[in-house]
Amino acid sequence: MAIPSPYSGVSTLAFVARASAFSFGLVYGSMKLSYLKAKAKSHQKADAKGHH
Repeated sequence: MAIPSPYSGVSTLAFVARASAFSFGLVYGSMKLSYLKAKAKSHQKADAKGHH
């Protein structure tokens, strides 16, 4: 655990920045995943159409 310094405001800011970056990463990751899933689904549909 880090030793508390007189600049506790900065460490709080750093914590908030890390937390928001983490949540942004989660949101971005889930959006990208759903986009890739939808893309794969439409690709499968196009492949199925081509075979018939």
